Amino acid sequence: MATLTASNFLAVARPSQLGYQRRLAPTSVPGFFIFSKRAHAARVRASVQIATPEPIVVDKEVASQKSILACPICYHPLTHAGPALSMDTVCDSTLLCSTCKKTYSGNKTHLELTASSGAKEYTETMAPATEFFRLPLISYIYERGWRQGFSAVGGWPGPEKEFELIKGYLEPVLGGNIIDASCGSGPFTRLFAKSGLFSLVVALDYSENMLRECYEFIKKEENFPKEDLILVRADISRLPFVSSSVDAVHAGAAVHCWSSPSSAVAEISRVLRPGGVFIATTMIYDGAYALNPFSKLMQKNMFRISGSQMFLSEHELKDLCETCGLEDFRCTRNRRFVMISATKPC
Repeated sequence: MATLTASNFLAVARPSQLGYQRRLAPTSVPGFFIFSKRAHAARVRASVQIATPEPIVVDKEVASQKSILACPICYHPLTHAGPALSMDTVCDSTLLCSTCKKTYSGNKTHLELTASSGAKEYTETMAPATEFFRLPLISYIYERGWRQGFSAVGGWPGPEKEFELIKGYLEPVLGGNIIDASCGSGPFTRLFAKSGLFSLVVALDYSENMLRECYEFIKKEENFPKEDLILVRADISRLPFVSSSVDAVHAGAAVHCWSSPSSAVAEISRVLRPGGVFIATTMIYDGAYALNPFSKLMQKNMFRISGSQMFLSEHELKDLCETCGLEDFRCTRNRRFVMISATKPC
């Protein structure tokens, strides 16, 4: 296999040299396997021209404002009095929902925007997979060996090379805002913020310990651009953003950990602007796994035990996105690793 670099990762002309298969449009060419509703009309060609969606025109002055935040109960925009929200100002911030009359506050590291935020007696337990990542030990080791192990067992290229792939999918919405959903300790949050390609980066996770680790990693970096970055604790199935206000949502190594991917992707579809992009990475257990007559039973048992998901094919992910109102499904594959992208219809 050729050495994986940023340049040859993006060289779609010869993806087979990298061991990757790029699934993009309605035909098959050497090195490509592609999904399409019009696959029956496709023919093998020496080259393919793929229509590029019109880029979203973003007013950076407007996009840089934090007005996309909404109440996770009624989705009404939250109002904020005081200095502009940023990573450094959230600890003193209070946001008000004028409809529910509920207030949401920041703590030392992040804004608390779950539906149960502020409750004195009520506590809520999530699926085991979600609670697992709230453990301080798991949050601590996530970037200190846990995620690095994906490369060895599943064909994951690593955050820097993944980021180069991500930029190709996000090209139509560069300059807009982006939500790094289920951000963990923030490896991609930091890459998004430092790239200067986005007017606002929101690091979002349900685990307060992951957000604390994200905050600590950022604090250690000199000259980090914190003014257009905020950390938010929220439920992926109840996103605290105004409908049609977000240009891009990224979810790295997360979809398989969501207890209800359809609820989460439906929420992502709701908050995306028309033309906005959803991009995610996850694992696919096909091959011998899919041929096993008990694979569906294994899939159901994994959910019953842990609350996490097991995807057996790319078609499952395509169907998930289309069912939730997204279109133009594309994916890039290497062994178990898959990066998918879908777009909110204009």
